[in-house]
Amino acid sequence: MKTRYVIRQLVEKALLIKKLTPEIENEINSELTEMGYISDIDYEALELLMAEMDAGRIQLVSNI
Repeated sequence: MKTRYVIRQLVEKALLIKKLTPEIENEINSELTEMGYISDIDYEALELLMAEMDAGRIQLVSNI
């Protein structure tokens, strides 16, 4: 089984644009629901995203 690390890619997108959009958030939630688990790499990416949001470097937006 090949792991795709889709969540990590979505987090990278959020870090690049410095925003967590509803679309990115919904895609992350869909992946978590579909997979039923989270890989270590995806978990670390989500931790980084949360840390960046806590530090104010990533903004949660209602739309783009």
